[in-house]
Amino acid sequence: MSAGLSRRGLLTGAAGAVAYVASGTNATAAGDPPSVGVPPGTPPVLLTEQASKRLLVLDPRRRVWDPAADPSVLRWQFSPLGDPRYRDLRPEASWVYPCEAKPRRHRGRTLVLTTASFGFVAAVEYPSGRRYWGTAIGPGDDLFNPHSAEILPDGNVAVACSTGALVRVYAASLGPDATRYAEDRLKGAHGLHWDRARRVLWAIGDDELVAYAVGGTSARPTLARSFAVPLPVAVPGRTAGGHDLFPVAGRPGRLWVTTNASVFQYVKRTGEFVRDYAGHELIDRAKVKAVGNDPRTGQVLSTVPQSGLEETWWTTQVGVHRPSGTYTLVNGGIYKARWWLPV
Repeated sequence: MSAGLSRRGLLTGAAGAVAYVASGTNATAAGDPPSVGVPPGTPPVLLTEQASKRLLVLDPRRRVWDPAADPSVLRWQFSPLGDPRYRDLRPEASWVYPCEAKPRRHRGRTLVLTTASFGFVAAVEYPSGRRYWGTAIGPGDDLFNPHSAEILPDGNVAVACSTGALVRVYAASLGPDATRYAEDRLKGAHGLHWDRARRVLWAIGDDELVAYAVGGTSARPTLARSFAVPLPVAVPGRTAGGHDLFPVAGRPGRLWVTTNASVFQYVKRTGEFVRDYAGHELIDRAKVKAVGNDPRTGQVLSTVPQSGLEETWWTTQVGVHRPSGTYTLVNGGIYKARWWLPV
């Protein structure tokens, strides 16, 4: 999804609030053997599914997901549509093109951080779907386009808005509808990650990777740049087009960084963007919307737009590398995929 999305009508699709469907990493339908080539212990897969406007957690042992025909593939789903806990966020207008979902652990709870392009931002408790915190930024259009979110140790929530060109830290620790925030400008802000070791908030924009110092108090946070590095540019004179930012699981000194042209790992100690990771020959490609690795099995998961679908940034497939494979969501409109590895 580009930073400059045009205003579009609401998508049709399945509504409904939240449902906890199943659990257990290796569960499959009764009598249905696991798919060939799926390593034991593979974690479930979390999707932003824009065709039906839902977040989905799906069975990793099944290479083809068709929830309508076989509900057993569905572990969990979330949509704020019709859910009174999110009514004030106007999800009928703001919950269009869900574009981020990442699982996090915070003070003994599992949360899913999610954003949607027409304004919706929330930290959703798993599996209940209860609202830890939420807001709607310019609901009903793509004026701000919140593209990613992250929770901080004090319970506040950071948000990156690509069209709005800003990073905000909301005082979410004050309650589920807190509105106070600190902000800084970042052109094309697309991704966020809280670095526990360095105690900085990393943010990626069109042209740079930025480390922010978060100060002040939980009730009155402040946000200040402490470091920035230019993103690698494939063609001189063009923007790098920074997109996804995610920790490299098992290697705390590195971050996954995707641009319009490539998939890098950023080495914090040296300040270098490298492509020396295992499997880079297949993983490193253009327009990757999401990337992440499972440290237990070594698998890397990524999404890339697929031609011929309703939107140019959608795909029905999630690529898996090391070993190579593909998950397919029947009638899907996937934007991002993440391993279900709450951290």
